[in-house]
Amino acid sequence: MSEINTPTVAKTPSPDEIALIKKFLSDTTLFLGPDPEIMQNHDLMPRSEVENTCIEKVSDSHTISKIRDRIQAGCDEGYEMVEQMGAAPGAKWGDVITGVYSASGDLAIASAGGVLIFSALVHHPIKFIIKNWMNDPTVGVKDGDGFIHNDSRYGNVHNTDQSMIIPIFWEGKLVCWVASTVHEGENGAIEPGGMPSMAESPCDEGLKMSPFKVVENYEIKRDILTFLQNSVREPKLQYEDMKVKLFACLRIKQRLVETLSSDGPEALISTLRLTMENVRAEVKRRVSEWPDMTVRTYIIQDSTLRENCVVKINCKLTKTGDRLIFDFRGSSPEFTNRATNTIVAGLKGMLAQVFLCYVWPDLPRGQAAFAPIEVITDPHSIVNCSYSAPNSQSLMSIFTGFTAGQHAVAKFLYSCPEKYTKVHAPTFNMINTFIWGGVSQHGETLGNLCADLNGMGAGAVADRDGEHALAPIFATMADIGEQELNEEDVPFLQLVSKKMTRDAIAPGKYRGGQGYTMIVATKDSEQWGFMTTCQGAKIPPIQGLFGGYACGCYPMSKVQGVDVYDILLNTPEKFKHSIEEIMNEQPFEGASYTTHHMGMGFEISKRGELFMISQGAGAGYGDLLERDPVSIIKDIEEGLISHGVAERLYKVKFDSNTLAINFEATKAARDQERKDRISRGVPFKKFIQTWNKPTPPSYLQYFGCWGDDVSTLYVGAPDSTRQASEPKPNYMRHPKDVRIEELEGMLAALGAKGDIRK
Repeated sequence: MSEINTPTVAKTPSPDEIALIKKFLSDTTLFLGPDPEIMQNHDLMPRSEVENTCIEKVSDSHTISKIRDRIQAGCDEGYEMVEQMGAAPGAKWGDVITGVYSASGDLAIASAGGVLIFSALVHHPIKFIIKNWMNDPTVGVKDGDGFIHNDSRYGNVHNTDQSMIIPIFWEGKLVCWVASTVHEGENGAIEPGGMPSMAESPCDEGLKMSPFKVVENYEIKRDILTFLQNSVREPKLQYEDMKVKLFACLRIKQRLVETLSSDGPEALISTLRLTMENVRAEVKRRVSEWPDMTVRTYIIQDSTLRENCVVKINCKLTKTGDRLIFDFRGSSPEFTNRATNTIVAGLKGMLAQVFLCYVWPDLPRGQAAFAPIEVITDPHSIVNCSYSAPNSQSLMSIFTGFTAGQHAVAKFLYSCPEKYTKVHAPTFNMINTFIWGGVSQHGETLGNLCADLNGMGAGAVADRDGEHALAPIFATMADIGEQELNEEDVPFLQLVSKKMTRDAIAPGKYRGGQGYTMIVATKDSEQWGFMTTCQGAKIPPIQGLFGGYACGCYPMSKVQGVDVYDILLNTPEKFKHSIEEIMNEQPFEGASYTTHHMGMGFEISKRGELFMISQGAGAGYGDLLERDPVSIIKDIEEGLISHGVAERLYKVKFDSNTLAINFEATKAARDQERKDRISRGVPFKKFIQTWNKPTPPSYLQYFGCWGDDVSTLYVGAPDSTRQASEPKPNYMRHPKDVRIEELEGMLAALGAKGDIRK
């Protein structure tokens, strides 16, 4: 038998050889990209030996409660510092947060106000630092260091949000971490303002900061700072808010040091760990009280922000025992060259906000509240995109994913014996606001956004109407800003601001909270423009609850070929204070009046041209025919709904002049409508036969599963599919190329007709 045919038995490497191989691989790593092991895990890290020892020494509930309250107060103090001193518009409006993390990187306590998803994701970059930089001789982690980070692929929402992270040492030992995050806005992306809908790859999305050291001895390194300032449109903003975030972290550090001095490190470490473990256990207990069942729902996105299409966010929520499982399989494939994707960590962060803001707001605000809840997605889907796909507009997916979760959870809460909030219809979920940029009246290059995004209409609850323009779904106690103050820095005016938009409602027994109208016009710059980045111009991005309806659709409207400032000076009576009046009456002769979906890319505006949008309304709750007629008349009096819409929707009868209600006629009209409903109804099996189609219609550019089969995903057309488990690229053509092709076809058709006439 030849030696070639003799099987070779591999030698088992010795421990020293294994260590040598690992060292070689570590020393020769080409690139420390996002770590899947870190990014896919949202649970708590295992309890360390140090934590075990500390808990054995300190576990008294009164001591733990005292220290937790002290840490909470420190986080709130840091939050207020950022809000008061931050330079970014987002900082001034409360789109910030601070938090304290365990030595292993888990978020234990976050500030009471602010954007919880920020801090709920910062545990990822901290764990990256621990894994890669802690023992790296070229980096290291020591007292006085600070790390900056913004890249969502290492743990963030999108690249416009920047975090400052500092380690806290006591007697030479790492005891915890502190972080502060702000929606900075401008980050050097392909479009000003930090959220480019035109991004076709991660390279278009501006700064991509993996966690790196930017502070030593609690001082910002000037060489790194200069590089960052050189990479964005607003170098002043970059510097100012790096300092603000650093000093907010240092204030929280001061409070932690006071605790360490008075109670010792064991008490602090034990408090952080037990807070997380107790919350995690309480979540499982509360989930166990929910009914065992499955709820299915979905939300539709109506564009990629660059073309109209139908994009499905599919959600199945199952509860068994103390397990709660969000299953997003069947959602749209990722868009390889569109920015509306999100990484799965971002989706989980928003789902955590469902619970901490709307379901269990009594729990300490930390990572543990979502830790035991499971999430399933398809790989390379719009809610779990690959790292090569752009995601600067991840809000489009995480917000609609949030609403799918909120809508499903409400069905469970309805039957839950113990509630910590009222059952809540979905809050409006889009950032309906203007992103702006250009050269200001002061000659500065700027790029950011208006605070109007924070005025999302709240969904109705089980016993009352939703609050108007209450708060964004991603933050508590956020502000909608003072436009007059903003106008000192930017060259445009909000000619109409915070005016409730009539008939922009979500009806129900209890209606959703209204949104407001925003009308802006550039005044003092020839190099200024606007963009909008929202869904919901053609299909509502939310669903109503228990018979309540979704909100309306909110396109953008533009009036061009007019200088409204001349109108205001010379014929002010022509100016109207609502989109409805301006677009229907068209009061400015010679101007063009157009509507646009809410994914408008950055567009330079001329002096006096009007750009008009509305903030959205929250969803309605319950049957419209059960709404109190008195409440309907009150809505009419407050300008929230018109006479005709009120009568058509609610079947209420009243005198159009005095608004006196005819209760008998109203009852008769509603009784008749209930009979009409029955006559229009058909048995479910018969309805399904006519309603269900085997594939999406050919005229619809549709993405996602169709029906109950989540294994097959449609990719834009009935004859274009892929298996959910077999990802492949999903490229969209450039809208200009599509338009050119359409025009060339029209020219060819005209040419053919010309030949016929000859």
